[in-house]
Amino acid sequence: MTPAPVPPLSDVAFAFTLALLVLAPLAIAGVALINAGLGRSRSAAQALLGSVAIVAAAAIVFALVGSAWVGPVAGGAGHSFQLAGKSWNWLGASPFFLSGLAAALPQAQLGLLFELLAVAMAALIPWGSGMDRWRLTAGCAAAAVLAVFVFPLAAHWIWGGGWLSQLGVNFGLGAGFLDGGGAATVHVLGGLSALAVVWIAGSRKGKFPKEGLATAMPGHNAVYVVFGCLLALVGWQAWNVAGAILWLHTAPAALAVTAVNTLLSASAALAATFAVTQIRFGKPDASLCANGWLAGLVASSACAGLVTPVEALFVGLAAGIATPLMVELLELALSIDDPSGAITVHAAGGLWGLLAAGFFAPLPGQLLAQLVGIATLLGVLLPLVYLLFWLLNRVVPFRVDPDGERIGMDLHELGGGAYPEFVIHRDESYR
Repeated sequence: MTPAPVPPLSDVAFAFTLALLVLAPLAIAGVALINAGLGRSRSAAQALLGSVAIVAAAAIVFALVGSAWVGPVAGGAGHSFQLAGKSWNWLGASPFFLSGLAAALPQAQLGLLFELLAVAMAALIPWGSGMDRWRLTAGCAAAAVLAVFVFPLAAHWIWGGGWLSQLGVNFGLGAGFLDGGGAATVHVLGGLSALAVVWIAGSRKGKFPKEGLATAMPGHNAVYVVFGCLLALVGWQAWNVAGAILWLHTAPAALAVTAVNTLLSASAALAATFAVTQIRFGKPDASLCANGWLAGLVASSACAGLVTPVEALFVGLAAGIATPLMVELLELALSIDDPSGAITVHAAGGLWGLLAAGFFAPLPGQLLAQLVGIATLLGVLLPLVYLLFWLLNRVVPFRVDPDGERIGMDLHELGGGAYPEFVIHRDESYR
């Protein structure tokens, strides 16, 4: 069996989708601002410059090389092999250096733009988890590694006509693995990359002075964090609607529901995290509420185009309840130092959204297709990312030297602080 042809976009749909993708980078800007606010004041400039540099590195490497491995939109040419009487398309086959882009179909051009933004976001996510000890050059090198092979591999399997997208055609599992807004390809991949970075780089000095104990290292600017949430909402709305058009082929009448579901998922998640932190700490926690909001947005990336508004509320509610509890579990029980909460927000939030998409989708077998995709993310892509990052760390060391961590990443890597008019006090752990 061959997949059904993708319906071409009209001129109006093309212009509308392009406008959405022009707004989508606001999601990247929001995440970058949240990361900077959750880090230490003496590393704020490095955090934001690193965000821009990582986006640039990922975009360049993907455009020159990685895009060739994704392949054209929806089932173009690719490398495949036969197994059990089925064709397993595992890697795309397109020209390098974006050759022939101007002559490509309009939908293929929009798909490439979506993928450029997606790889930039996926590469940015682990940067927040390595804050205050991850070197800028190493962050850019890791972004290049993700952009040259790992992200293209996932994007081809899910968006480019690869074997995960064909689970429905080959095995009758719903419509194949569905990921309209990039919950798997962007957020789970980015969150799992963040986990690999934390494992390799280790925790910040003084974070875990004794086994079972953790020192609080609060973010330095809650205003950055909360304003970043508002920026991210605009970008996420555009991202999810554009993804519904390109990857789910959603009818125009259903696009407004996708936008509504995105807002409802984030809102329910914020309300749930607000309530949980109010009950546990007596007052709501701004940084955890921001993480809850983002977790709701991430979960919506998987299912906003597939669920009803009531179901979107449930998805966000569950994400918001789980977020502060999982942040605490990772830190206190597993001694994982994740300043931005990316592992919880992006990896766990994305996995929950993918699972919810299978639960609520009306297609028979869709839940099993989503589970196959989740198993692939955890069983194939996580070990691959860890191995590549471990090898990269041998060539470009991830962690800054102890003196650089003591004085701050701004002074050590940039020669100046983000707030030169203020005195940055030294932590007790360094005395």
